[in-house]
Amino acid sequence: MTLFAAAHSAARRLAPAHHLATVATALACLAPAGAWAQQADASAWGLGLAVAADRKPYRDFDDKVRPLPLLIYENRWISIAGPGVDFKLPSVGPVGLRLRARYGFDGYEAKDSPWLAGMNERKSSVWLGAAATWNIDIVQLSAELLADASGHSKGRQFTLRADRRFQAGAFDITPRVAVQQQDRKYVDYYYGVESSEARLARPAYEGSSAVNLQVGVRVGYALAARQSVFVDVSTTRLGSSIRNSPLVNQSSQPAVAAGYLYRF
Repeated sequence: MTLFAAAHSAARRLAPAHHLATVATALACLAPAGAWAQQADASAWGLGLAVAADRKPYRDFDDKVRPLPLLIYENRWISIAGPGVDFKLPSVGPVGLRLRARYGFDGYEAKDSPWLAGMNERKSSVWLGAAATWNIDIVQLSAELLADASGHSKGRQFTLRADRRFQAGAFDITPRVAVQQQDRKYVDYYYGVESSEARLARPAYEGSSAVNLQVGVRVGYALAARQSVFVDVSTTRLGSSIRNSPLVNQSSQPAVAAGYLYRF
């Protein structure tokens, strides 16, 4: 078992899958490129612990807050951050290119909510695709296109993101905004209701593509040269085809994560 696989297995035992998605977002800002660049050829890694919670938009969903292990690793060719692995490609001018693999944590079981009783399980997926980043003076831009490699939803997701890191003594602050398009197959699989699953209070529903908007901020604090803590807060405005699902009773999805990281 690889180091990444071992960390992923431990994370799944410790926490519900949807909480890990929150930490994945926070980890994307945990170690800005400049902080790791000096050690990239020799490799650098860190371990830590976090707690995270987000509210699934499903009605009466059983949300919990639990501890999660953190693992980040970086060298010239690979980058690992929680449930995601990037394989670095040669840059094209100022644009960095990567092949990306990520575990999605989007599934649910009927026992997770009374409103999901009688629904078939929706499984989480491994997502594969590519990402590009472009650093300019005032902001870092990124684009990501991923497809469901597990074949559960057979869907695709495309995300555009902008963030900016500010340093203030021992504090660093990274606000971000992101727009994500999820195609019809993704929305229909996770938020649709098949005719065989329909009930009086839960009519059949066929989803269409959705565009979600997220705003968030991560605040980090350096306790010492190799130790830091962080808090990440965000909210995602869900697209209309998700909000209109009979399984959903929220128009937005808030999330928060906090943790400690030691860099070796």
